[in-house]
Amino acid sequence: MTPPEAALDTRGTKPPAVLSCPQITTLRHRADFLRAARALRQGTQGMLVQARCRRDNDPTIRVGYTCSKKIGNAVTRNRAKRRLRSVAAEVLTEKARPGWDYVLVGRPGVTVNRDYTDLLGDLNYALRKLHAGQDQ
Repeated sequence: MTPPEAALDTRGTKPPAVLSCPQITTLRHRADFLRAARALRQGTQGMLVQARCRRDNDPTIRVGYTCSKKIGNAVTRNRAKRRLRSVAAEVLTEKARPGWDYVLVGRPGVTVNRDYTDLLGDLNYALRKLHAGQDQ
């Protein structure tokens, strides 16, 4: 049985439009984090952003988050990562390039206490600098 959304339209019209934003997934493997650490990086006041082009013809954007024990105890580290995830969800859907890996690294004493709009500006600035002069 064919699902209703996959059924052919008898009037000859086009199928419904598909969202054009690339899929964003989370980095899980240590090797991916290490590859990103060897590639491009851009520091800002609120975070460090590492980025690399995978060159594997997969349009998926992958993003990872890391906060060391220098940030503070577990509660503080988790708060910093939550803030980084929120900033990434807002900015990367618009500014990230398909086929790239990004790692957002929290900074001690800053990522947790910095104003949220400043964190948004930090990530926008970092992406602009990382992709300046790069081919699309």
